[in-house]
Amino acid sequence: MNPVRSIKGLLLASGAFFAIAIFAATIFVVSRIYDRSVRDDAASDAIAFAELTFNSMFELMSTGWSRQQLEGFLRAIQKSVDSTQRQIDIYRGPKVNALFGEIAQKTPDAAIQRAFREGGQQHLEDGDLIRVVYPLRAQEVCLQCHVNATPGDVLGVIDVQQNVGLAVESHQMRFTYAFAPIIPVVLVVTFLMVLYIRRRLEGPIDTLARDIRAVNRISDLRRLEARQADLGFSEFNVVASEVRQLTERIRAIAVDKDMLEFEIRLLEKFVLTTEVIKDWREYVSRLIIDIDSVVPAYLMFSVFKVSDEAYDLEVFWRGRPSEATRQVFEKSLQQILKREEHFESGLAIRVRHNVADPATPTPELSTPDIDVQIKSLLVNVPKIGGIVGIGMQPQYEIDPMRLLVVQSILATLLNVVGSVKAIDKYTKELEYYATRDPLTNLYNQRVFWELIENEAARSSRHGQKFTLLVIDADNFKSINDSYGHGVGDSLLQLLVGGIKGAIRDDDLLSRYGGDEFVAILPETGMESAATVARRIVESVGAVTMTAPDGAVVSGSVSIGMATYPDHAVAIKDLFLFADNMMYRAKTEGKNRVAVPDEQDVIDVFRTLGEKSMLILNAVEKRSVVPFFQPIINVATGQVEAIEVLSRIRMDDGSYIIADEYVAIAEKMGVMHKLDFIQLEMTLEAVEQFNYKGFLFINMSPRALVLNDFVQETRRIASRYRIDPTRLVFEITERETIKNMALLERFIATLHGEGFKLAIDDFGSGFSSFHYVKRFPIDFLKIEGEFILGMKHSEKDRALVRSIVTLSRDLGIRTVAEYVEDKAVLDQVVLQGIDLAQGFHIHRPNISMAEAMKGYQG
Repeated sequence: MNPVRSIKGLLLASGAFFAIAIFAATIFVVSRIYDRSVRDDAASDAIAFAELTFNSMFELMSTGWSRQQLEGFLRAIQKSVDSTQRQIDIYRGPKVNALFGEIAQKTPDAAIQRAFREGGQQHLEDGDLIRVVYPLRAQEVCLQCHVNATPGDVLGVIDVQQNVGLAVESHQMRFTYAFAPIIPVVLVVTFLMVLYIRRRLEGPIDTLARDIRAVNRISDLRRLEARQADLGFSEFNVVASEVRQLTERIRAIAVDKDMLEFEIRLLEKFVLTTEVIKDWREYVSRLIIDIDSVVPAYLMFSVFKVSDEAYDLEVFWRGRPSEATRQVFEKSLQQILKREEHFESGLAIRVRHNVADPATPTPELSTPDIDVQIKSLLVNVPKIGGIVGIGMQPQYEIDPMRLLVVQSILATLLNVVGSVKAIDKYTKELEYYATRDPLTNLYNQRVFWELIENEAARSSRHGQKFTLLVIDADNFKSINDSYGHGVGDSLLQLLVGGIKGAIRDDDLLSRYGGDEFVAILPETGMESAATVARRIVESVGAVTMTAPDGAVVSGSVSIGMATYPDHAVAIKDLFLFADNMMYRAKTEGKNRVAVPDEQDVIDVFRTLGEKSMLILNAVEKRSVVPFFQPIINVATGQVEAIEVLSRIRMDDGSYIIADEYVAIAEKMGVMHKLDFIQLEMTLEAVEQFNYKGFLFINMSPRALVLNDFVQETRRIASRYRIDPTRLVFEITERETIKNMALLERFIATLHGEGFKLAIDDFGSGFSSFHYVKRFPIDFLKIEGEFILGMKHSEKDRALVRSIVTLSRDLGIRTVAEYVEDKAVLDQVVLQGIDLAQGFHIHRPNISMAEAMKGYQG
């Protein structure tokens, strides 16, 4: 890893280095020039000395010198150079030797031989040694004595050598001494120059660095982008310009950390909880406060389409607006909506203002402020909850990146707010219809059992009586078959009107199911109740309606009654008694009241006793028989599950359905034994036919909380090598136990063992959503009345649709029961329900192999 360098340090080091380098280079170059000059001078001197020697020799030779004179001359020449760095040698050539004889001389080397041979002057250097080889060439005048020579012949060679080492060394010493004092001066000058340049650079660099360090969020880039200061150097100005351009690009693509953290926090708030659904307007009001902390905003609004001709506008103000500001906003927003193609002009818009923080006033807003700043997202097709638009009013114009984030938030909020309002609406409807019958608006069966329990407890405390009426519409099935369910539903509504007209306001009327109703008459004995019942028969008998074919359809009912505590103390027994009396009224001709006498009490309870013996016999002989009804995957048509229905086989080969003996078996405390027998026989059939799908098991609520239930169920499944995840136990909402804490612990244990759970008759009681919230539910079996009602009732379709949407969001699969014909199945497919069962698909059958064939339609 390279060490970090600074421009300041680099300048100082570079300045010092280059100053020393230039100074050293100067010394080197000057020294080399002087060295060359010395050498050239030495060579010139050698040539001059050689020429001087030759000229002296020539003058002597012109006088006719003798051999002794020659040798004396040579000695004089050698002596003249003895104390110098110079050396001279004279060589006689062959032609001179031929005429005058040889003299003592050094052996010629290659340079001397070359001079004799070629006749050219040579300038040689060997280190500090400078050598000049000077040939003596014959001239015309020389031929007088050298008769054997011709002009140009080399008669001799003068070799002059001079050592310049001492001279060069002496010069270098003097030069170094002369330049040494200059070195500190050069370094100081260089240092001062570097300091000056450094000071000039520090200003722009510090300015640019300070501006960049000041950027801590995306909004700070705006100030950096707007800065246009001159940094003093064109190069730095170019860098600053590039930085400004970079900030523009960053602002276009970057997201502020605060914005990201805000989005994360906002996403966490999008988790829909019970508290959120409980008051969705309060939820949105809290959201506008959160949004305001990052994108200052005056308000947020949402637009809902409530009908083809009307819209709801919900405005959520951050602070308290004045009435004038409210009106300005309403008018401005209506103008904005009118500019959208899919918002028709002239439609009614109902406005509701909500204030998140009433203690903080909102500044007065003008129409231009709203038109310029408002950010909205409008759609042409209503989303979930009927929402068609959402928007916000920022306090100032926001940059493109924040605008992108705001648009993302609005797109998410469009669905979240719509979902919250939809769930709020559907929850209220479900809560209402969990206690009410959608067709008649009477209490439903679940509420009836709670009402009668409360009335029994109240009557017991105060020593009072009350009477239960079981009312059944006569010939209702034939009316439905002849004229359709639409006419039948209309007739039921008229019958309910007749019943209500005959009872007191504080009497409790409920629809028990189908064409059967129950009425609780508080503080009413048998005689008074009989009078009320006859009044009901008369009132309903006066009800008439015209059928589609023009026929007049009239109403009539058969009524059975039972008085608490005269006929029974236990509520189930009281209901069974009144139900038996209602059937007696049917058998006696219908359109009447069956008033019980002492013999009726004996006969009814004898029947109950016979059923008790039948149940004990079924336990002893293991005569519980499972019937199998396939549950198909609506998308594929394949059998995905089989529901196991309990029957008791009689000695004559007939079967009694569970509804006729479960209540009595539970009262006797043997229902769990019947359930375990049924489970064992079911798993035997699974093993025999190698069935691999789910098994839906109806278990008694009282059996579910037995201490050994989980242990015994696990033992049975293990014995037949059945994976617990294939067994789905149904909790029937109408009949589940009241100790929720106990039930919750039991279900957690059961689910921990791998068994799956389903809620049967979902939507029939108060606790539908409570069960979904508290328990790990895998399947929801939607209340059969809702499924059947989808053919004719938009309310039923809306309820089913909301249950399916909720289940899908929670990862729970839905099952449609009571699929009795193709029209119902078509609605099941249309509403997106996952699974379906009913007589149209396949009737319950004692043969598992037959059930595995699935849908035969």
